This record gives sequence, C-alpha cells and structure tokens, in this order.
Amino acid sequence: MLMVHPHPELQFSHVLPYGAILHERGVRFVVFSRSATAMRLLLYKNVDDREPSEIIDFDRETDRWGDIWSIFIPGLSAGQLYHFQAEGPYNPDEGMLFDGRARLIDPYAKALAGTFQPSDDGIIRPPKCVVVDESFNWEGDRHLKRDLSESIIYEMHVKGFTAHESSDVKNPGTYLGVIEKIPYLKSLGVTAVELMPIHEFPIMDMVTGKTPTRGNYWGYDSMAFFAPHRGYAASKTPGGQVREFKEMVKALHQAGIEVILDVVYNHTCEGNEKGPILSFKGLENQVYYMLANGGREYKNYSGCGNTVNGNHPIVREMIFNSLRHWVHNYHVDGFRFDLASILSRDRNGNLVANPPLVEAIAEDPMLADTKIIAEAWDAAGAYQVGSFANLRWAEWNGRYRDDIRSFWKGEPFKLGALATRLAGSSDLYQAGGRQPYHSINFITSHDGFPMNDLVSYNHKHNEANGEGNRDGDNHNLSYNYGVEGPTKRASTEKIRNQQIKNMFCTLLMSQGVPMILMGDEVRRTQHGNNNAYCQDNEISWLDWKLVKKNDEMRRFVRALIAFRRDQPTVRQKHFLGGFPTGRRGLFDVNWYNNLGTAVDWDSGDSMLTCLFAAPNKDTDPEQFGRDVLLLMNGSASPQQFILPPVAKGTSWRMFVDTAATSPSDVYPDLNGPRPPASGKFVMPERSVRIYVASR
Repeated sequence: MLMVHPHPELQFSHVLPYGAILHERGVRFVVFSRSATAMRLLLYKNVDDREPSEIIDFDRETDRWGDIWSIFIPGLSAGQLYHFQAEGPYNPDEGMLFDGRARLIDPYAKALAGTFQPSDDGIIRPPKCVVVDESFNWEGDRHLKRDLSESIIYEMHVKGFTAHESSDVKNPGTYLGVIEKIPYLKSLGVTAVELMPIHEFPIMDMVTGKTPTRGNYWGYDSMAFFAPHRGYAASKTPGGQVREFKEMVKALHQAGIEVILDVVYNHTCEGNEKGPILSFKGLENQVYYMLANGGREYKNYSGCGNTVNGNHPIVREMIFNSLRHWVHNYHVDGFRFDLASILSRDRNGNLVANPPLVEAIAEDPMLADTKIIAEAWDAAGAYQVGSFANLRWAEWNGRYRDDIRSFWKGEPFKLGALATRLAGSSDLYQAGGRQPYHSINFITSHDGFPMNDLVSYNHKHNEANGEGNRDGDNHNLSYNYGVEGPTKRASTEKIRNQQIKNMFCTLLMSQGVPMILMGDEVRRTQHGNNNAYCQDNEISWLDWKLVKKNDEMRRFVRALIAFRRDQPTVRQKHFLGGFPTGRRGLFDVNWYNNLGTAVDWDSGDSMLTCLFAAPNKDTDPEQFGRDVLLLMNGSASPQQFILPPVAKGTSWRMFVDTAATSPSDVYPDLNGPRPPASGKFVMPERSVRIYVASR
C-alpha cells in the first residue's frame, strides 16, 4: 500500500551528515576532527550564560567512528544551545592549534544565538550554536527556475534595504522588512535579488564583546556556512532567524522574484595566526585552511588573513553540503561566489585547470536548477573573467563595468569595447562555448561608487572609514562634471541625471544579464565613499525619501526593465555575429557611425549607432519582438546623426531620449515621436536615443 504523508509541505527537512541532528527523542551531535584526542559537548540553558550548564564527554571508544565524533543525547529538543570543545596537540609551528579551553562553533551549526561575550579570563566566548527544527510550511513553494537569459538582478543588502527611518516598515533592517518592501521590488520589475552575505558573521568585537567603532556591515567574514545571520531577524528567540529567512524567500517567490545568495567560501573570520580560535582552527586547522611556512602562517589569497582549503575533500564536502542546505531547506535559487578564483586553487594554492571543487559544483545534481555565478578573480592576482570553469558558470563581467564607465566618462578609442560589451562580450565567452547570458553585466556593485557617486565625484572620500582615505580603489573611472559632490547648479545636475540614464540604457539594452545596485534607480549616494564595508549607517542604507525625490529616474528605469522583459531582441541567447537575417540587407547586429556609414573603430570618436534585428521577426513578430535602434553620443558636444540606409523604410517610434526632460525622456508605451523624415537630427552631448520598430 502506498503511504502518503498527511502534510507533504512539511517534509523539506533534509538531514545533514554533521551538526546537531534533531530526532524525536533527542539530538545527535556529529563533528569531524582527525587529530583531536578528546571531544566535549557544552550545553547551555540561556543565551547570556557564560558557563555551560552541562559538559558531556564523548567516549573515544564508542562515540568515535573513524574521524567522526558522534553522540546522541536523549531529552534535548529544538532551541538547545551548545558549543564543542576539543583537546589535542598544540604546536603552532606545525599548524596544530587545539585548545581544550576554547568554545567552538559547530561548522555545521544551523543557527547561532547571542553575541561574543567579554573574554576577561582569556577564553573567547562566541555566539552559541542552536539546535534547529527545520520543519516549515512552504505551501507548495518551489524554485522559480527562470531562465538566466531572462533575469534582471538587483544586488541588495538585507539590512540596508530597510534600516533607514524613512523605510516606514514594522521591522526595519530585517528579513521581515524585506517582505514589507516586496511591492517596491515588484513594481521595479527585477526578477531576482542578489543578497549580500547572509551567512553568519561577527557583529561584536570578538575579544571585548562590544560594538566596534567601525563594524562589519557588508558581512564578507563568514563564521558559520549553514546559518542565516541572526542580526537580520526581528525575533530574538534563538533560531528565529531560520523561520524568518524562509518566510522572506517564500514571499519573494510568491511575487515572482528569485533569491540569489552572495556566498563567501574563500575565508573565515578566524583570520591569520594572530586571529582567534572560534571553530575550524580548534577542530582541524590543517584541513580547513591553506597553511604556509610549515603550518606557522596562513596563505592569504583572500586579502582577509586566511584562505579556506576548498579543494581538500573534507572542506569540499562541507561546501557542497552548505550549498545543498540552502537550496533544499531554504529554496534559494542561486549563488554568487565571492572571490571565486580561490576555488580554482589546489591545496598548495596553485591555480589549476578543472579544479575539483568548481567542477563538482557545476555537476552537483541538487544544484542543477540553480544559478551559479562567479566573481572570477581573487585578492592575489588571479583574474579569470572569460575563462572561469565551464558552461554551467556565469561570471560577474568586470570588463563590462570598466569599458562602459570609460566610454561614458569620455575616454577616446572605446567604440570597439562598447560595441563588444553591447553585443554580449563574445571576446570573453564565445571561444569557450558559452553564450551572452554567461556575462553578468554591471556598472556598479556594492564594491565601489554607486551610480550617483560615479557622476558626482572625481575621487574617493573614505575618511569615515578611519584609514586616512588609503582604503578603496583609486581607479574609479568617475567624473564630477565640474563640482565635487552635491550641487545646486542646474546644468551640472542635468548632465549627471542624463549620464545616469545613459548608463542605465547601456546596461539594460546590452546582451547578457544586467545587475542593478540597490538604490541606483533613485540616485542613492554614499557621499563619495567607495568602500563602505564598515558603514552600518546612512552612508550605506537606502534613504526611501529618494524614491519620491527622484521618481523621474525610477520611472525611467522601470520603463527600461519592462522593455527588456518584453523584448527578446535585447536578451538573445546566442551571440550576434553580423549574420544575415534575410531582410533587405539587415544583419542580426549592425554597426554604424553617427552619419550612418561604416564605423572607423580606430578614429577615437565617441558616437555609435547600433541596430539589433529582432530574431525571426518575419516568422512571428508578436512573439519575437521588434528591431531596436540605439544611437549614442558619448562626446562632450552636440553631433549630427543620420539614420543608416538599412533603417530607412522602417516605421520607428521613439522609446528613449536621455537629453529630454521628463516625461519625454521615455515612452513606456513605445509611442514616442517618429524620427525626422529626412533621417537627420542633432543629438545633444552625452545622450542616448532609442527607437523601436512598429509592429
């Protein structure tokens, strides 16, 4: 007889092979340590307890199986707080750092509770691990499985999205706060949110237990790879963040928005040889990290003190289990891997072809429906944009960012780069068999200036970071148009507004997958700070008053997003190679100069005309979209444009004119003015026009 579970929606509780595994009559605790000579379980009654209420020793004869320590404790339930404690050899010169006094975070902890407590006795007391009940009523929720080529990604910080007092939400700075703002995301039209790190990371100083002057805001400092960050939960109940994160994912899915996590598997918050022993160091330092000088020091390809030994079988298994955990238990739709080139390094730190970890992530069957995106570089000089891994991996296209910024800044000899990026970056991806959608196109991200500051500052202004303005990249490719920072000068504001619109046009009309930074659509500013990693304040938070103040920009961006979602002409799945369409000499992509003749790619000019032909338009014009004509004047003076002969005879209607004042800057219904009958007109300096063929 076939037995059917009465509540199938509650069955999504994948049991991990390690960690605290909840059973009906108690909890099984499982932890790996090859070199430990003894293992203890510390149990706590309350989050604020400095000392455990009970200490339970693992029996070396009956509770150890190979290198796995496993013990079942009856009578325990969800919400139980715990640490591990391991005895073993302490020889820093050989990379052995066992300390029988250290309270250790379970590498597989599904939630943490509390904060670091003052270590006045020399013992660091990190947040406590929580036994979690994974059951949750998903109400039939599944991954949305939207094609990557149809995605429009919105990079955002969970706290920063609603922490500002102007957000007017019940639970600011939380997962629940994001839920309250889903109508805004839906109205914008984005298809996915890419959340900056939500894996647990330290909030308080690890020694003093106090809030640091400049704390960790971005969260690129992993402490527990299986646990959602407790600081973003409205509930203070241990483990409450687990339910709230799931509620957020479910609500976003109901709105048709996917969830991509920015994950940091390249280093941890334990730092270098001077850093604290919190978890991995105290359980098997030689396995979890890449060590140098016989084990005395840490290899530092991350720029953060240590490097996770991702291609060691034990660590590789942990990373796989973490990814599967987020996909299966949290219904996450994809991952962006921070400093992913580190994953391409072997256990000695050498870059290798077909690295096991990278290949296995691509082939993992449980991740088959997810989006896999690499930040294809690291802090030690590896730069693999265009050459990272195989067909399964997409990449943050750093060259797209630099080339588009350079063109709109006004640098000469950028026409070829502009055309290549508009057409999907075939120079980077075609030879490897990949397609335009493997390029994640972005002009701004969390790391660097937001769009407003890109057109408002010539130089970084990071004084608030307390490092004498030495931190952050000096190569911003930005321009202030005559005034450094905010101004009331109308002419400067006009050109800044226009340039932001130009860059949004370029981004959303380019083949590939666009990514927008939180708040760029309403001109969020960081006041010139291009490295706001430690600014958990209004420098980083989204000021919701800007939504009303800069509604013109939001309207403009919404129209571009809606057009992109409706028109496959600008999000084609295959590279455009100047192939004939069979329509009166029209190719799939057509390039001209401003006078409608052949482009001299070496001229140093900053004017370009591009005609994207709708694929298979003659077969089914309703399904396959319209021809799109882009005209770009990147120069600092007005220029005459003449429509190329191939565009004549087509009924064009204006969609965008970035030099026009709102509402004439964009026609969401594609019913704008026709071009002059002569096909000749003057385009103002630094402007874009987009025409769309009538049906």
